[in-house]
Amino acid sequence: MAKRDFYEILGVGKTASDDEIKKAYRKLAMKYHPDRNQGDAAKAAEEKFKEAKEAYEMLSDPQKRAAYDQYGHAGVDPNMRGGPGGAEGFGGFGDAFGDIFGDIFGGARGGQRGGRQVYRGNDLSYAMEITLEEAAAGKDSQIRIPSWEDCDNCHGSGAKPGTSAKTCNTCQGSGVVQMRQGFFSVQQTCPHCHGSGKIIPEPCTSCHGQGKVKKNKTLEIKIPAGIDDGMRIRSAGNGEPGRNGGPAGDLFIEIRVKRHELFERDGDDLHCKVPVSVTTAALGGEIEVPTLAGKAAIDIPEGTQHGKQFRLRGKGIKGVRSSYPGDLYVHVDVETPVKLTEHQRKLLKELDESFKKGGHKHSPNDKGWFEKFTEFFS
Repeated sequence: MAKRDFYEILGVGKTASDDEIKKAYRKLAMKYHPDRNQGDAAKAAEEKFKEAKEAYEMLSDPQKRAAYDQYGHAGVDPNMRGGPGGAEGFGGFGDAFGDIFGDIFGGARGGQRGGRQVYRGNDLSYAMEITLEEAAAGKDSQIRIPSWEDCDNCHGSGAKPGTSAKTCNTCQGSGVVQMRQGFFSVQQTCPHCHGSGKIIPEPCTSCHGQGKVKKNKTLEIKIPAGIDDGMRIRSAGNGEPGRNGGPAGDLFIEIRVKRHELFERDGDDLHCKVPVSVTTAALGGEIEVPTLAGKAAIDIPEGTQHGKQFRLRGKGIKGVRSSYPGDLYVHVDVETPVKLTEHQRKLLKELDESFKKGGHKHSPNDKGWFEKFTEFFS
């Protein structure tokens, strides 16, 4: 199946800026992330996730993007030798066509090392949940991840002890075979040794010929101070192992910050609601408010209205790329008293009568609202 256009995959035009490409990729990555798709939709979502990742990796690199814009997939695929710096004759045209036919007839992707097809291992993803306090201060953590180690029984050879692997007779150890397709000579992965160049007549019973066994290992992870929800930490080489001597993939630790009972984060700033009694809002006074570093006191002026916002400079979070910490915004939440006694009801009624005698001067928003109300129905 022919590859889709990278721009089409991300849903952007060929003149899209780097920021537009990044935003489009993040949107698709969040939508099709394996952790967000389970059940029947998981496989299709995983394919779309990988497709979007490959498109972003190519278009976010200026050199790869320029090569892709000029030569299409042949300009960025290491197996396609067409495009800039191509072979003699027609500038690598025939080689590029050969690789295309290789795809059609089962050719595999990967570089070559020592005449064999080598493949990079898949990347792995790990979701780590932390608290807001841990995100602000940073922390050292340990995680358990799958690891692949050489089999103790065959010492990594994949062959049963006392036996050994043999050179593949089909490809003579090269890992690839040539096929004639009309005018073209098509190269594809050897169907017998699957690109390894060797055949194992008697596979090891412990690893089933893989040469490696899956285990778990503990990995030390350093979470930087100021990290935010959705950010990722890359641990190079801790993904799945490569094949035929290829490099291992990477491990990506995706940070998920737990919902906090008091604070909401907005970039480097924090927001919190603080309940204030009617009497304190009306008469003024000092209240205590929470911060990540402890308690702080702020003065509430007389006549403070519901929703009034107070700013505490530097009491937010210093982001991973920020020079200064953000601010803490305290939002006043004036509480209406409930479960009143008869005596309290009587006092409030007397207070209300007193307010009415004073007209609009006790209600700063009442007069303006009443005028708008009258005008609306006139």
